Amino acid sequence: MTNKNIFYNPVAMQSADPWVYRHSDSHYYFMRTTSNYLELIQSSRLSQIDKGTRKIIWSPEPGGRYSHHLWAPEIHFLNGRWYIYYTANDGGGDDSRRICVLENESPNPMEGEWVWKGALNTPVPGLDGTVLMLRGQLYFLYAGYGHFPDYGSAIYMMRMSDPHSLTGDHVLLTAPTLTWEKQGGMAINEGPVTLQRNGRIFLVYSASTTWSEDYALGMLTMNEQDDPMLASSWTKSAEPVFRKSPDNGVYATGHNSFTTSPDGQEDWIVYHALPSPGAETALRATRVQKLGWNSDGTPDFGVPFSDNQALQVPSGE
Repeated sequence: MTNKNIFYNPVAMQSADPWVYRHSDSHYYFMRTTSNYLELIQSSRLSQIDKGTRKIIWSPEPGGRYSHHLWAPEIHFLNGRWYIYYTANDGGGDDSRRICVLENESPNPMEGEWVWKGALNTPVPGLDGTVLMLRGQLYFLYAGYGHFPDYGSAIYMMRMSDPHSLTGDHVLLTAPTLTWEKQGGMAINEGPVTLQRNGRIFLVYSASTTWSEDYALGMLTMNEQDDPMLASSWTKSAEPVFRKSPDNGVYATGHNSFTTSPDGQEDWIVYHALPSPGAETALRATRVQKLGWNSDGTPDFGVPFSDNQALQVPSGE
């Protein structure tokens, strides 16, 4: 007899760059990299996220400028409308990569029409776009490429005049300057995501190459009353906040998102990982686990659990 109060990781096989958003309609919306189309999954259960209702909501026209390598889609609900931010290019290299935006006015994102609003005009090519709403101002964060002597991508922030338009300055928040951010042959900061709790904003990002077993999560911390467009407002953790566990057989932990339990009482991290050192990136799988909190109000990520560890389902599920 199946025990519905426990589950095991991974919750989705061959599932990279996972994004989970819990909406006020009591559903979770799940997206991940599918390369040539965008699929949206709706589920009432985080622990069974991959078994929800599926719909391919966007397929670009073949041969279009941004019709190749659709990566890392994120769905957000902003100003009463749904938006999806995803990375794409023209089939070439990193220098043609941009973050594109889709909009849907339907209350249910599984219905209605997704309208392509264009590619964001970032000063440098990039990937892994996300948004932060703070004191009524919308900010855009992404991993920008550049012709740097020491690294391949870094995390930048810009203001937005609306959910599909950028404005103002382009600010560098973190570059891969630490040894643990340079594993796998390249120095990388990518996959930014934010978590607002306890009067602070935690900007969590992925570092090193995604195929390296040492792909890990780093973190910047800012007091929520400070200006996020000032690099000096952010304090960078000297060590990874979440990394591989050889004892538990989980490697290359990264590209995460955050969500909550159905009752809103628990914070959960969603991330992808590999099953062994040197494993093919096609084997990246999505995992979820409860996020703890330290006495000083900072997140306690713990260690990634093994595949045979029975986990309690989220509170209220």
